[in-house]
Amino acid sequence: MSSSDFEVLDIEDRVPYDENQSEREKIEIKLLLEGVHQLYGYDFRNYAVPSLRRRIWHHVHSEQLKTISGLQEKIFHDRGCFERFVQNLSIPVTEMFRDPHLFLAFRQKVVPLLRTYPYIRIWHAGCSTGEEVYSMAILLYEEGLYDKARIYATDMNDRSLQMAKEGIVGIQKMKQYTKNYLEAGGTRSFSEYYTAKYNSVIFQPFLRKNIIFAEHNLATDRSFNEFNVIFCRNVMIYFDEKLRNRVHALFHESLSHFGVLVLGAKESIHFTDFAGSYETLDREEKIYRKIK
Repeated sequence: MSSSDFEVLDIEDRVPYDENQSEREKIEIKLLLEGVHQLYGYDFRNYAVPSLRRRIWHHVHSEQLKTISGLQEKIFHDRGCFERFVQNLSIPVTEMFRDPHLFLAFRQKVVPLLRTYPYIRIWHAGCSTGEEVYSMAILLYEEGLYDKARIYATDMNDRSLQMAKEGIVGIQKMKQYTKNYLEAGGTRSFSEYYTAKYNSVIFQPFLRKNIIFAEHNLATDRSFNEFNVIFCRNVMIYFDEKLRNRVHALFHESLSHFGVLVLGAKESIHFTDFAGSYETLDREEKIYRKIK
């Protein structure tokens, strides 16, 4: 899932729903998700039901269909429909230095730890279109750590990954991004990090040189390296308890001893199977360090 949280689509009034249909709808959704998993390998079966239901119905309407069963048939026989379905389940909402106080806390509390490492590996899980990844690259560059760092940016959404690799964003966003950057403790002119062209800006090539973009699905894929830092913000709020614990197990396995886990504002390590494995570096900003 994209590391950033999702756009909420309020379409409840458009969904034909009554008491008799509720059981039928549950069966339709279950069959759709099971079929998608078996046919395409994407596992949405443990996503939180309310937001998942809204997204499925949104896609039913966008495909000009009337039922979830009709959507299932089209997804099974039309790869393009399936790819659009995945896009609709992961519409990213993100920005550079989003929640700047989090990045400021990272500079103050995590960067001193990273200075003690000869080599730094950071995983942005659910990186979406890459804005937070480039934010981290800038932060490490300003702290003199970027040359010894590798950032692994992953997402299940191939379209978002392609946008992240391009490093291009709309120029209309730069006013807000500059404000975020300064509030996050930026030490230079933010305009040094991009080149404006027409209605877009492209990040400087040196910011991409130590970033590795790759497809990875938190619901199904395994650990692929050991990391000093894992960023996964506003992704697990869309998972049920079973899937959240699965992802926390993946992160715990992937973090080095004293590795740092950064979660979203509405997420926490507490009430998971791994709560006792971390100490809190910053309770408000949800920054934790693995201690066992």
